[in-house]
Amino acid sequence: MPLSPTEAAAVEHARAAPMLEQVERWVAVNSGTRNLTGLARMAELLAAAFSTLPGDLRLVDPAPVDAVDGAGETRAVGHGHHLHLRVRPEAQVQMLFTGHMDTVFAADHAFQQATWLDNGWLNAPGAADMKGGLAVMLAALNAAEAHADPARFGYEVVINSDEETGSFASAALIAEAARGKAAALTYEPALPDGTLAGARGGTGNFSIVVHGRSAHAGRNPDEGRNAIVAAADLALRLAAIKGDGLSVNPARIEGGGPNNVVPDLAILRINFRPASADAIARAGSAVEDAVAAVASAHDVKVHVHGGFNRPPKPIDPAAERLFGMVRQAGADLDIPVAWRATGGVCDGNNIAACGVPVVDTMGVRGGAIHSADEFLIPESLAERAGLSALTILRIIEKGGV
Repeated sequence: MPLSPTEAAAVEHARAAPMLEQVERWVAVNSGTRNLTGLARMAELLAAAFSTLPGDLRLVDPAPVDAVDGAGETRAVGHGHHLHLRVRPEAQVQMLFTGHMDTVFAADHAFQQATWLDNGWLNAPGAADMKGGLAVMLAALNAAEAHADPARFGYEVVINSDEETGSFASAALIAEAARGKAAALTYEPALPDGTLAGARGGTGNFSIVVHGRSAHAGRNPDEGRNAIVAAADLALRLAAIKGDGLSVNPARIEGGGPNNVVPDLAILRINFRPASADAIARAGSAVEDAVAAVASAHDVKVHVHGGFNRPPKPIDPAAERLFGMVRQAGADLDIPVAWRATGGVCDGNNIAACGVPVVDTMGVRGGAIHSADEFLIPESLAERAGLSALTILRIIEKGGV
């Protein structure tokens, strides 16, 4: 399908944006989820960059979040501000664009610097996941602003500071922004060959605190209640429920002390990956049953913290239509677009749960994310910005998906 003159102009506008310079500037700022100073600096840079767009731009306070620490205590956890932009809420077609400014690399992580690889790829923390995607999003929106009918196009942008740890401090903001939207695009990276994520499973993370009773391991061990043993029993019981669309990963047991003391505290950190709502219900029931059984069998007290924070994301008919529009836009730009199911999760799960069709890997082509080998393929910046701009214009023209 040939591009209309307006579409061709928008694509070229998006492709010409100074995205690589932006990415190089942004990856130089460590914005690990727990680095509040770095996140504040990143928020300032993004606010300045996105101020080229019209509308009401704000840095929003994070919602309160707590977590279980190594002592088994539930404590508040600090997060950075989120960027929120609202443009023309009265317009006919409303869309949502999301991304995240945080990375998995802490302030003291060894991976801090950008390096150009021999093949021309950029190796840098957050280059693909997802500072490259943020540059693509901004380029596409600036192109849409220049070439779409503003009376027909309104949108919200949410760039959160805690996606890498589950978006607990931003989930409510995303859900509110998703309300009434015709479609959403999220800028997680595509695979190196451009393949997008389709259906996604869900995830649930739990910290289960076991309180036993300490005693001398030699003199009176029977008077103790071994929290480590109870937590291990709990881990085995829960690991046994895997299957039928549910994977279970007991990731860590913390606690204990000297070898001659019966441990009175243990914390089981465990992750569930459900493929369906039925799997979530089954896992929830299993946690309740296992906790009750372990508490009784070991004479310990058990406290459960956590839950299922990202529901599964199936490809429903509306999502299929949106994927089809992205694929057609790709075909018209000579960009092959395919997708496949993945076990990974992102904010796309939360958006889909609001009933909004979403494609959540509209960012750059790249790979080795969450490792010191993370890379961005630079030519994909212009490629993906053009793809987004064309997709946006066609959603506007169609009046939705």
